[in-house]
Amino acid sequence: MTKQASHQGLLRFITAGSVDDGKSTLIGRLLYDSKSVLSDQLTALTNAKNKRTAGEQIDFSLLTDGLEAEREQGITIDVAYRYFSTARRKFIIADTPGHEQYTRNMVTGASTAHAAIVLVDATRVTVSGGRAELLAQTKRHSAILKLLELQHVIVAINKMDLVEFSEERFNQIRTAYAELASQLGLKDVRYVPVSALRGDNIVHASQAMPWYQGESLLPLLEALPVEEPAPEGDAALRFPVQLVIRQDGAQADDFRGYAGRVEAGTVRVGQKLRVLPANRDAVVAEVLTPNGMAESASAGETVTVRLSEDVDVSRGDMFVAAGADSASARKLTADLCWFDDESLNPARKYVLKHTTASVFARVSSVDRVLDVHTLSHETGRHDIRLNDIGSVQISLQKPIVCDVYGDNPATGAFVLIDEATNHTVAAGMIRAFA
Repeated sequence: MTKQASHQGLLRFITAGSVDDGKSTLIGRLLYDSKSVLSDQLTALTNAKNKRTAGEQIDFSLLTDGLEAEREQGITIDVAYRYFSTARRKFIIADTPGHEQYTRNMVTGASTAHAAIVLVDATRVTVSGGRAELLAQTKRHSAILKLLELQHVIVAINKMDLVEFSEERFNQIRTAYAELASQLGLKDVRYVPVSALRGDNIVHASQAMPWYQGESLLPLLEALPVEEPAPEGDAALRFPVQLVIRQDGAQADDFRGYAGRVEAGTVRVGQKLRVLPANRDAVVAEVLTPNGMAESASAGETVTVRLSEDVDVSRGDMFVAAGADSASARKLTADLCWFDDESLNPARKYVLKHTTASVFARVSSVDRVLDVHTLSHETGRHDIRLNDIGSVQISLQKPIVCDVYGDNPATGAFVLIDEATNHTVAAGMIRAFA
């Protein structure tokens, strides 16, 4: 058996879907059935004052709903991260809210995930003429997953025990979601009928649904391939400067280093860099890591770089390979997920936070806004409202060095901040720039 077959590495995944679809309960059951819950945690769950199950039955949702307000109301508000592992893989789970009011928290959790489990409550899907109609928040979350370009989607059709484990209901919902996935452009979608509270098809196959011949949820998660970025050459180097470090500034030969995280490519000693947007060249003299000096550092590593020349470098600048085709952008075409109660106002000035840079920005036009009920795009609108998903044109006061989101999520994503209120009003994905 190869190393890849025996251990698939780390998988980050989220739960998505509408409120009360059972996302927290599913994660709790997954942790419980995979032997990842300690005995004292089980005792606390059994005696919890806010549990919503009868008798000694465990309320698994309490494993992830840690806030008192979440336990009292029975809803997820914030993103809760849980860690567990099996013999085949390590996992980081993000339990995200289903309530429309907290869509922004779902976007936060999904932004770093490889995969998503979209829960659909089989009892809340209306069926008319043999056709199932999904809830609006299920559609909205699925549209966000497409915008964030997640690699895999598993649709867990939950609470099958409350519809008598009906194969017909499962097929109706699967057909409805397949149509949704086709409209949105979601590609790798798998379907599992489950009962999170009972544990059917979570870790082990359900005896109550012999008609389902596919894998249970955990084996599916263990086998999902995670596409790691291909090895990048120097031309793709992206190193946003987060902090300028000075030491003993009174000395003529004082230390001056530039700290940050390598977002793509490799930085190495002796390499010629270009500092953007100033277009100044310099050579790497040292690469300092938490473990000491190194010859190079690759994507994902946090390091400090010293240059052989004294050049003007500030927080928000970007190091790229000298000679690389890295144009600075002042106009962006982007998709926005709007988070704020106050709608987008094209007349207002916003602060665009991209990697370590902050620049003033204006939304010069709204191209279209997605209607999550019909999945059609509304044109002619000039605003984007709370939880809307829209495509816009953005003009920047000064240039940034960026990439298309599909090429590099780290340098293709940004947030918009309202200058007056300091609220984070939107998350954005860059689709084109000039």
